[in-house]
Amino acid sequence: MISKTKRHFTLAIAAAALTFALPAAHAQAPRVIKISHQFPAATSEDGDFRDRLVRRFAAEVEKQSKGSLKFEIYPGSSLMKTNSQIGALRKSALDMSLVPLAYGGGEIPAVNLTLMPTLVTSYEQGMRWKNAPIGKELDRILAEKNIKILTWVWQAGGIASGKKSVVVPDDAKGLKFRGGSKEMDQMLKGAGAAVTGMPSSEIYSAMQSGVLDAALTSSTSLISFRLYEFAKYVTTARKNSFWFMFEPLLISKSLYDSLTPEQQKIVSEVGASLEQFGVEESKKDDARMADIYAKAGAQVADMDDKAFAAWRAVAEQTAFKDFAENIKGGRELLDMALSVK
Repeated sequence: MISKTKRHFTLAIAAAALTFALPAAHAQAPRVIKISHQFPAATSEDGDFRDRLVRRFAAEVEKQSKGSLKFEIYPGSSLMKTNSQIGALRKSALDMSLVPLAYGGGEIPAVNLTLMPTLVTSYEQGMRWKNAPIGKELDRILAEKNIKILTWVWQAGGIASGKKSVVVPDDAKGLKFRGGSKEMDQMLKGAGAAVTGMPSSEIYSAMQSGVLDAALTSSTSLISFRLYEFAKYVTTARKNSFWFMFEPLLISKSLYDSLTPEQQKIVSEVGASLEQFGVEESKKDDARMADIYAKAGAQVADMDDKAFAAWRAVAEQTAFKDFAENIKGGRELLDMALSVK
C-alpha cells in the first residue's frame, strides 16, 4: 500500500510535470492566418487562378512550416467587403489579401500608379518593376502603411460592352463605363465616357441592370464574373492592352514582423515562387477569355498599335497629368515607372 506521504509526493511531481508541459504544448499550437479576396472559389484547374494561387501559397507554407502556420481562406468577399481590405490590412484587422492595390488609392494615393492606363504594356515589363527603383519605392510606401507585398501579380485586361465594340477612344463616347481606378476613370472621361466606380465583383449586376454599358477589368475577371452571359462585344488583351493591373498577395506587416525568422523566410520564398504561375495563368486567361466570349456569341476585337497609341495620347493628357501634378511625389514616381522598359 502506498503511504500518504509518498502519494502526495507522486501527485506533486505529476502536477509539476503538467505545469511545464502546458506552455510547451501551447507554444506548438499552429498560428492561423486569414486570407481574404473578392474572387470566386476555384473548384477545378479551370477556376479563377487568383484563388488557386492563394491556396497553393497556403498549402506550401503550411507544409514547409511543418504546420506551425495554417490558413483560412475566404473567397468571394465572404470575410469582408472588397473595398475594405486595404484599410483592414493597414489597421492589422486583416491578415492577408490578394487585392488590386489601386483599390487602396483613396487611402494611399501613390498606389493609383499601379493601374495607370497605358503605363505597363507587358507582363515582363510589369514584373521588372519589382527590382527597379519604382518597386523599391512601392515597398517603402507600403511598409509605412503596415503592408508588405509577398507575391507580385500583374493582369492584363479587356473591355466588355453590351452596346458597341470599344477599341479606340472615340468608341467610348456616351457610354456608361466602369474604369476600375481613378486614373482609368480619368482617361475614360477624357474619351467622352460617363464613369461609375465599383469593384469588379459588382460589374455583373451593374451591366445586367443597365447601370453600366461597358466595363474594363482583367481577363480573368471577365471570365470569372461571367460577363459573357450578356456582353455582345469584347476587346481582348491578346495583342495590346492599356489595362495592366497590379494585384499582389499582401500581408499585414505587423503580422509578418511577428513571425519567427524561419517563418518569414518561408512566407517570402513561397510568395515569390508563385510569381511565374501568376504570369502564365494571366496569359492563358487573355487567350481563353477571347475564346469563351466568341463561343457565347460576342464580337471579339483586338487592339492594334494605332488604337493603343490613341489611348496613350488621351492617358497622357488626363491620368498622367493629374498624377504628376496632384499626387505627392507623383512626378518622380511616374518617371521611375516610365524608366522601366
